[in-house]
Amino acid sequence: MALSQKLELRQSQALVMTPQLMQAIKLLQLSNLDLAGYVESELERNPLLESAEEGEAARAPDGAEGAAEEHSGDWEQAPESERGEASEPGDAVEMEDGSGTGGPGGSELPAGYSEWAAAGGGRRHDGEYNLEAFVSVERTLADHLSEQLALAVADPARRMIGQYLINLVDETGYLTSDLGQVCDRLAAPPADVEAVLAILQSFDPPGVCARHLAECLSIQLAERDRLDPAMQALLRNLDLVARRDLPALKKACGVGEEDLIEMIAEVRALNPKPGLAFGTTLVQPIVPDVFVRAAGDGTFMVELNSETLPKVLVNQSYYAQVAKTARNDKDKSYLNECLQTATWLIRALDQRARTILKVSSEIVRQQDGFFAYGVQHLRPLNLKTIADAISMHESTVSRVTANKYMATSRGIFELKYFFTAAIAAADGSEAHSAEAVRHRIRRLIEAESPREVLSDDTIVEKLRGAGIEIARRTVAKYREAMRIPSSVQRRREKQGSAHAAV
Repeated sequence: MALSQKLELRQSQALVMTPQLMQAIKLLQLSNLDLAGYVESELERNPLLESAEEGEAARAPDGAEGAAEEHSGDWEQAPESERGEASEPGDAVEMEDGSGTGGPGGSELPAGYSEWAAAGGGRRHDGEYNLEAFVSVERTLADHLSEQLALAVADPARRMIGQYLINLVDETGYLTSDLGQVCDRLAAPPADVEAVLAILQSFDPPGVCARHLAECLSIQLAERDRLDPAMQALLRNLDLVARRDLPALKKACGVGEEDLIEMIAEVRALNPKPGLAFGTTLVQPIVPDVFVRAAGDGTFMVELNSETLPKVLVNQSYYAQVAKTARNDKDKSYLNECLQTATWLIRALDQRARTILKVSSEIVRQQDGFFAYGVQHLRPLNLKTIADAISMHESTVSRVTANKYMATSRGIFELKYFFTAAIAAADGSEAHSAEAVRHRIRRLIEAESPREVLSDDTIVEKLRGAGIEIARRTVAKYREAMRIPSSVQRRREKQGSAHAAV
């Protein structure tokens, strides 16, 4: 077969990720603390950017000149010749996920552009690699507990209760709030809160989520299978241990002096503050991005937290002064590119705020039952439902809900916690909530007789007969999440109970 060379023309479509588009995506998923740090670095880097507070303090508007300078920070007021190609009000870069955001336009990297995306990948602004960017991030106690919660609890309502309790755990690992207040805030049954707390207290490190020292020590002793009645009596009299009142302790525990000394040594070997193993990381307070308040007509008002929104302006007067002194094309190009970058940043921040507000408003509309009646009224919700309702792409909604928090009358929750799984209906009607399906499975198993123990396949058939399309592995997963044994184990237990009763 002979090899030959030839020329071919091909036409294809491809998505070009410009540096400005990549930066816009980064801005959308940054938390308010990271965004504030990024904007601060841009203020130091770009001479045409200034904060709103500095701009108001620097300007002394008097007469027509002052009035003109008062509005000089608005990018829409800039002359067309000074704004550049991307400063037209309707000019927006379409993101890869369907949401629009402003950008300087073009695929070339301007001189005033911030290499934020490159820095996030381990590169410095001078093009060299920053080794510190590759160092692993130290996990906090809350992150460690949240990872275990995702594996241990499948019920979305109980998972939200668990995450709420985790947020109340201090750096030493103790639960700092009363469970009655938690029940009132979440409108959750006390039995559910107690059950979730029991699950949290089984997490690593041992003794975490305890409400007091005696409970913390008892959890650790129970894990070692050393929580006998004598040890329980010792934990009830920790004040006597502190005073080293051995005669009173021997009487309270009902043991000899030698055994008592061994018990005290065993207690002292425990960790009274299990959370301090994760306490080296600086704990940042959660600042909500969105506030939700009840309105008089039964609806809910959603508004952005203005304290978390960076306020930056473009100093047009300074640009006009410096532009007059530019002597060569290089200086003029640098000033124009700084102006384009500054105006784009303002538009990108505005677009980010509008997108967060739009997504949060739709989440509140979809989950109004939770805000009105409590955690038991969470509805099945996914990213696609929100994206279709607000005409955005799912990836945009995913970025918006990451690292964003909502302050409600029931507490502060991350936006992603409002998304719960749904089970499709066999007849094509409205989907069933995953919690409702789990409740059906629990009822079927509780109603079974010792002679007719339901297997997972039989449960699947009964659910499909009720219009719920579900797989066998999903039934097994839900059953294990509810700590219900298999059909073989249940048959043995029920038959053994029946024989014992006879």
